[in-house]
Amino acid sequence: MTAVGIDAIEIWTGNLKLDLPGTFAPEKGEDPEKYTKGLGLNASSFPDSYEDIVTMGANAAHRLMERKGLEPDDIGRIDVATESAFDNSKPVSTYVAGCLEQVFDGDFHHANKGERKFACIAGTQSLDDAYNWIRAGRNRGRSAIVIATDTALYARGDAGEATQGAGAVAMLISEDPNLVELSAEQGYGSADETDFLKPNQQFPSVDGKRSVQVYLARMREALEDYESVAGDVHPDDFEYAPFHTPFPGMVRKAAMLAYRHVIRDTSVEDELADEIGRQPRPEAFDDDEAFREAVREYMDELKETEAYQEWYAETIDPTLSISREVGNWYTGSVHIARASALKHALESDRDMTGERLLVGSYGSGAQAEIHSEVVQDGWEDEIEALNVESQLEARYDMSWADYEEVHDVHNHDMDVDVEEFTAPESEFVFDGWGRMGERKYRYVE
Repeated sequence: MTAVGIDAIEIWTGNLKLDLPGTFAPEKGEDPEKYTKGLGLNASSFPDSYEDIVTMGANAAHRLMERKGLEPDDIGRIDVATESAFDNSKPVSTYVAGCLEQVFDGDFHHANKGERKFACIAGTQSLDDAYNWIRAGRNRGRSAIVIATDTALYARGDAGEATQGAGAVAMLISEDPNLVELSAEQGYGSADETDFLKPNQQFPSVDGKRSVQVYLARMREALEDYESVAGDVHPDDFEYAPFHTPFPGMVRKAAMLAYRHVIRDTSVEDELADEIGRQPRPEAFDDDEAFREAVREYMDELKETEAYQEWYAETIDPTLSISREVGNWYTGSVHIARASALKHALESDRDMTGERLLVGSYGSGAQAEIHSEVVQDGWEDEIEALNVESQLEARYDMSWADYEEVHDVHNHDMDVDVEEFTAPESEFVFDGWGRMGERKYRYVE
């Protein structure tokens, strides 16, 4: 069976930066370590006044197509995943295609276009759609472009304000991919939840404590469901485990639960038994509360073991490097986690060809998906082509006053005109409003 997966990726980060320990924390009167150590974040990326989900997505896709030498005729499908859309009818993918037609010969009139919504998991669902489209033989030899693009902004003063971010990830989905092959096996955990939602409003309503609980519960269900079709997961099976990363602190919690689950009834648990005992089993307790308390105590001890800390440092921590500098990208978060992992492997001179990733995606509302990916022979060239480091270094470092202005610019309930902080170059920009209230775009050389 021909491999299908991600052939290439490109990342476009917002052109502005908010320094959390240096700018945000002093203004809030908080200890900087609340953000750097608690949330695990150093900075957030923000869109300049001429940027939005269309420009960021189109810029990432443009760079992807140019680097891969593609023309519109090579693309049969464009899917955009976002929870920051501004139109309830016209999909963002049509705007993106319109942008790309400004710079490429030909058009995308033949391409199927759509928009996916299920909070942060929609990017992975769009990957699934493209995978199934190719597997079904409906692609006619063409590839798909999947774009995850979001401005993850919160109301001023909201508890989630420090986790904000903005950016886009564009992925080329093809047969015989150069980066990773997607597994046919998937696991799901899904339930009707109200942990995070936007009922016809721009800024989310969030139950923070509940959101963490739901994230962990759905991830556990998805892992169990994945194992029911792919077999038991062992911690040594995967080189990296990229998770959806609303902030790195939440991934620390998910990783702890995942590790406890995958070492159960393995030699790892046996080896740790002399040090911290075996994992509590529910049948050994008279009531659920006693069992849960025993599990909490076990996990507190497990977290301090050398075995867990080495696994976390090797398998999880490398997936968080980009997220620490950009904040939450909603639909793009798990996909920058993958890029972070493979970037770490490249910088560490690790041979990843044939190695596996365990990818955990999540969207509030709520659903998690677990699948695996096999790294392909061309991965080094694809990751080496990323210029995310230079993008991060080139961002304009905002003052608090700058941040207030930019936040107001991107607040749909406000009509604010602010001078751009950076000069656009070789990128698409927002260019005002059309006769029906549509957003217009142009390419700046």
